Amino acid sequence: MKPIVIFRFSPEEGPGYFTAFLDAQGIPWRLIAIDQGEAVPSGVGEFSGICMMGGPMSVNDPLPWIQKLCVVIRDAFVKDIPLIGHCLGGQLISKALGGRVRQNAVKEIGWSQVFPIPSVEATRWFGADTDTGTAFTVFQWHGETFSIPMQAQLIASNRYCQHQIVSFGPHLAMQCHVEMTPPMIATWCAHWAQDAAGLPEQPNIQTPDVILNQIDQALPKLHQLADQLYSQWVTNLKH
Repeated sequence: MKPIVIFRFSPEEGPGYFTAFLDAQGIPWRLIAIDQGEAVPSGVGEFSGICMMGGPMSVNDPLPWIQKLCVVIRDAFVKDIPLIGHCLGGQLISKALGGRVRQNAVKEIGWSQVFPIPSVEATRWFGADTDTGTAFTVFQWHGETFSIPMQAQLIASNRYCQHQIVSFGPHLAMQCHVEMTPPMIATWCAHWAQDAAGLPEQPNIQTPDVILNQIDQALPKLHQLADQLYSQWVTNLKH
């Protein structure tokens, strides 16, 4: 089987639970560390799927690899090679397929809930029990948001950032994070003061103490959602 390629943009924002899921399923993967200067591949034919992680930069920054990666994303989209993006990765998918990325009205930091938009597409990704009363636990750490490209459908939202999870057939773009692990959460919390400096106290900004104290309760729910989404995503891998 061809490997899934995983693009990492920051050493502190690695694949986390995503590769734990792949390893448990016996699915091969290859990491391309953009943060270490590794090159964006020129083609997508050697990969069964493409995953993009988060990062502290914006897709609007003048970084040379962004346009190259957008070409790869568009190539994969045309060839139906499944794409999945977490936070920055979701924004890259949107940008490559004609969407825009801009500042969100507020930042989101910490544990959060997103709510499915009832539809056939939402049921395909979230499962048959999905209804308007369902809430899924996710993790947030962002200040930007992406628009929905013409081909895509919004399948989950919340009050602080409308576009949380978007699907395009076999492709999935997420503003939120479902790949978190305890070490990742601890590392990110160490940067909380830098990322939340000057922000007023508000429900969408949790402190490190609140975030860390909720790990035992929230992380199993997060991984349950990740298992559901990742299990659906891998059904379309190109063997």
